Amino acid sequence: MGVIGRVRALRTATARISLTPVLVRAGIFLSALVGLLLSYPAEVVFGQALGPLVAVAVLPAVLPRRLWPTFAALVTVAGWLLATDGYDRPIALWRLMAVAVALYLTHTLCALVAVLPYDAVVDPEVIVGWLTRAAVVLLATLVLGVLLLELSDVRAAGGGWQAVTVAGLLLVVGLTALLAGLLRRR
Repeated sequence: MGVIGRVRALRTATARISLTPVLVRAGIFLSALVGLLLSYPAEVVFGQALGPLVAVAVLPAVLPRRLWPTFAALVTVAGWLLATDGYDRPIALWRLMAVAVALYLTHTLCALVAVLPYDAVVDPEVIVGWLTRAAVVLLATLVLGVLLLELSDVRAAGGGWQAVTVAGLLLVVGLTALLAGLLRRR
């Protein structure tokens, strides 16, 4: 396919695009950008990094089937590590939870839009159902995260995060077993 053929294909796809995939892609962009802005320190964001961070947030919205959602998540985590280790920003629970929510929303919306064609006409119940399931997962995650943090206060003095690590591993193993059992029942 030559350049002229690609231009025609792009023009045809642009003319046929529907609103739902565009809105989901806008949600991907916003959730990725919020995650990036919350994870990086303000000194870095308002310096010269704002443009590249916006570009990183655009990539998973434009190309959700490629490696860009993973790249955006890794850049977000790198920003978190830079802020906490490089700039000695204390770990605030609200910020940690907000970054986790933004990362999960970016991930789940990329999964949704990856299966939606550009010209898909989608029943709003599909999107509402998808977002409702995501909200349930996020709520359960936030509640368990806060409970595990409270459990860390019970730990022995100088024991580190060992109790929380063991509880988290047991939780992951239990959820994996539950999901495997549910998968076998199908």
